[in-house]
Amino acid sequence: MASSPISSSAMAQLHSIDRPLLLQQVELKKKAVSGFSTLWRHESVPSLSKSTTAFSSQWPAQPVTEEVEKARVNTSIMVSVVSSMSAIPQEDWDACAIDSSGLDSLNPFLLHAFLSSLEDSGSAIAEKGWQPQHLVARDESGGILGAVPLYLKSHSYGEYVFDHSWASAYYHFGRSYYPKLQSCVPFTPVTGPRILLRKGPSKAEVASGLLQSLQELAHQFKVSSLHITFPTEEEWKIMGDLGFLQRVGMQYHWLNDGYESFDEFLMALKQSKRKTIRQERKKVQAQGLQLRRLRGGDIKAQHWDAFYEFYRNTTDNKWGHAYLTRDFFHMLGSRMGDRILLIVAEEEEELVAGALNVIGGDTLFGRLWGCHPKAYYPNLHFETCYYQAIEAAIEWGLKKVEAGAQGEHKLQRGYMPTTTYSAHYFPNDMFKQAVEEFLKRESSQVNRAKDYLTESGPFKGQTT
Repeated sequence: MASSPISSSAMAQLHSIDRPLLLQQVELKKKAVSGFSTLWRHESVPSLSKSTTAFSSQWPAQPVTEEVEKARVNTSIMVSVVSSMSAIPQEDWDACAIDSSGLDSLNPFLLHAFLSSLEDSGSAIAEKGWQPQHLVARDESGGILGAVPLYLKSHSYGEYVFDHSWASAYYHFGRSYYPKLQSCVPFTPVTGPRILLRKGPSKAEVASGLLQSLQELAHQFKVSSLHITFPTEEEWKIMGDLGFLQRVGMQYHWLNDGYESFDEFLMALKQSKRKTIRQERKKVQAQGLQLRRLRGGDIKAQHWDAFYEFYRNTTDNKWGHAYLTRDFFHMLGSRMGDRILLIVAEEEEELVAGALNVIGGDTLFGRLWGCHPKAYYPNLHFETCYYQAIEAAIEWGLKKVEAGAQGEHKLQRGYMPTTTYSAHYFPNDMFKQAVEEFLKRESSQVNRAKDYLTESGPFKGQTT
């Protein structure tokens, strides 16, 4: 595809961007989100549901064994775009998700129940700028061999990998950045497989075909870009070999070093950090609050209704826009109750705060927090979101706790810097070059920051 020259002003704008500016631009862009949604409904958007692509290439490169060669000869693989999770059998999608990570390290956000709840509840739908366009690879008998969660997007919200500045630069380039293609789990900054594959002799071919189909789709529908956010490091490296630009970010994760109790974890910290945590927990206890951990059938409709109000209080104060609907939480409870941990705080038997966690194969994922809009409870956020999660992970023998995006305050509470990954494909070569230069500088800054924070962490033996 031919590339138009990029203007010097657009190039300069992109190169002058730094991470703080990306965060500042989020607030400016929020005001335009409703406009993007309206534009999405009225623009002529290509119908993708009938698109199919045949392929036979192999990924990653590996010696051709007799078994693989036989699979190539006897297997015809087709990739199609599916506009709703409801059109994909749950057992087939989940088989791909489970085979990709294994039950022991299962990522629950990739399960059909979670993704379909986002769509069925009206949270991730075309009218809100998330048009589902999932890729599905099938063999000649119709059996599903692989899948990719994919969305055609009219904005950049709910992704947690900021590209608002790229959109602005692309506008100065003389083109519209939206719609774009996005492979992710909406509103969920959690690392996990993005190319979901069944086990079998044609697994490498299926992976190669899905990645090539993603790139071809970006050209076919003339979008500005294709973004794959929070893939695994292994996927990220392979995407780089295929021409994707590579980006790194940082989160804070708590790692279980074989602790038998919360006190044993505290003893691994520097004295000052250990003292601070104990003081924070005592302050919560002194407020007369009762904390409870609810799972499965213990989570009733009234809990979800209360938590939704807490969630809205957080979004109204922090972001000004709630991505998730009330129905989403009720669907999540009914479809995935056994994988939900809802930590609630009560005052005189009234719910006043809560933290939503999702239980994976070896990880507890902290996702959302909120409290009563007319009350303030010092340190309750730290208790419900971080300390209760650590205690639960230790009791259940989980390897780590992921507490979501951003938040350097997590470091002092035992959550250590961890690299996250994203891959970005730009059909326009000149704009790709400009972004590539920006990413080189940004990656250097992120890596230096991670090294510094790791060295100055809260554990004994780390510098202050």
